Amino acid sequence: AAVIGAMANWVGRDPELRRTARLVAAAGGIISTGLLVADLGRPARFLNMLRVFKKQSAMSVGAWTLAAFSSFSGATAFAELVTDHFDFAPVRVLGHISEAFSAALGLPFHNYTGVLIGATAIPVWNRNINTLPIHFGMSGVNSAVAILELLGHNNTALNLLGIGASAFETYEGLHLEQRSEAALEPLKHGLSGWITRLGGVLSGPAPLSLRLAAQISGSQKMRRAACWAAIAGSLLTRYGWMQAGKSSAQDWRLPLEAAAESRAEPERQQIPELKRA
Repeated sequence: AAVIGAMANWVGRDPELRRTARLVAAAGGIISTGLLVADLGRPARFLNMLRVFKKQSAMSVGAWTLAAFSSFSGATAFAELVTDHFDFAPVRVLGHISEAFSAALGLPFHNYTGVLIGATAIPVWNRNINTLPIHFGMSGVNSAVAILELLGHNNTALNLLGIGASAFETYEGLHLEQRSEAALEPLKHGLSGWITRLGGVLSGPAPLSLRLAAQISGSQKMRRAACWAAIAGSLLTRYGWMQAGKSSAQDWRLPLEAAAESRAEPERQQIPELKRA
């Protein structure tokens, strides 16, 4: 939402979309901080995470990104609300500067969940470490577009963004279905499999077909249906991957197999070199 708002301001010159996106981004930063504090148990633990910055730790980088994004998106929303009543030049400048930082931080922040869970030893997450950040990022774009459209912005550019995000989610779902690995079983079977697959359908093929039909027919009802499907799919996708991680962690053999394969990979790469020697 922060990136979309910045683009609406810098390129599209759409003040209403810019205003709504700034407020949505600020609300998202506040909610995200509250959810993280709730997950950690008490606010002091979140503050402890900010004592040092460790670039090799996905958790540390994410905590600092969240803190910075929340601060700048909040400052951007504050400047937007103040300029609605008082047209002060310093406040406008503050809004533009904060918006630039908010958009820049929003780019790495919107795919952070995928980065965080991929950098673990949980087999089903680790096996998808290269695609999880993009997967969660596109899911975030999809839901941000849907929220802005449901708030009354029927911008053509938003619909095209939704089509692109839904198309990638469709591709990602097909890619996962074609892979047959023991570590991916939680994504295809049991409760986690049902949740993940349902989330994939609602965030991929369903909104994609509805948006394409709406693009042709101009139906606003189809666009709203695509929005609700995308939001539900994004939520289910996150719960599905979390549940899949829990199921994956219960099989003690999978981490050992993954470790054995990672050790064997350098040896396989050395065989052609030994033959040439």
